[in-house]
Amino acid sequence: MDKEQWCLAVPKREAEQTRRRLLEEGLLDRGLKPRPEGDAILFPVAREIAGAAWCEFEAVPERAELPRHELVGGIAIMQDDDPEAARMLLSSRPSLQTVLFPAGPVEGEYRTRRFTVLAGTPITCTRVTEYGLYFDVDLALAYFSARLSTERQRVLETMEEGERVLDMFAGVGPFAISLARRAALVVAADLNPAAVHLLVHNIALNRAKNVIPMLADAGNLTGIGFPPFDRIVMNLPLAAPQFLPAAAALCRDGGTIHLYALEEQEGEFLPLIRAVTSGEVTERQVRTYSPGKWHAVYDIVVEKEGC
Repeated sequence: MDKEQWCLAVPKREAEQTRRRLLEEGLLDRGLKPRPEGDAILFPVAREIAGAAWCEFEAVPERAELPRHELVGGIAIMQDDDPEAARMLLSSRPSLQTVLFPAGPVEGEYRTRRFTVLAGTPITCTRVTEYGLYFDVDLALAYFSARLSTERQRVLETMEEGERVLDMFAGVGPFAISLARRAALVVAADLNPAAVHLLVHNIALNRAKNVIPMLADAGNLTGIGFPPFDRIVMNLPLAAPQFLPAAAALCRDGGTIHLYALEEQEGEFLPLIRAVTSGEVTERQVRTYSPGKWHAVYDIVVEKEGC
């Protein structure tokens, strides 16, 4: 042991969620290695906080700075087309199988992306573990963002038990299956047949018996005759706003819509939202998407005239 530091002991089943929270709050001391102790994991924290004790930790060895990348299961997606850096990244993480570089933007009605293999096994399929759930994804066939894992938990924590939920752009199911933990029913729709195939697989993988997969265009959902939903997720950043009138029609009075959109200025989509409801709206930035543009979420409480 190299150093004594404040630490927080948490049960192993809560370790990943706690690690993410400590990172977000800037409390995790990343210069020291977390360590197991019995049924708990000890996390080094930068200062004394509630529940912290004084412990000993091993220092993290210094290593070369890794290139910018996003991890999706056993795949790393780099932001630069640099094969040499990709090989260094691959060798630095034993769990990695492949390093990819996006050869183009997310495009087309199925939200797919082309990739170039920079290092490792030439695959685009992997399994993602997220808060105790498992998602098999194929990045070449269906869009998936691991960066929204914390956002999915945020939405889950706002839910009441027994809600009826609609995921209008479900993809391979990360939102739908995550929210199924509290929902009575989740209807998960997507236009991409490959995504729905993976969605069906992931529903079975996670034994989510209250999720109904649908191959459907979100614009046609109002004609099916669903009873009103308590909560609707709209995670299609490039096009979701245009489906907001349909979502409002499908949501009950007092229900909630989570609208995810790419915007260049704060409140960019408020006029559109006000055209369909006068309910309370909360806007927050989820992550930076590109210079001058960010991924935002509007939490919208639906109020219907005459209800």
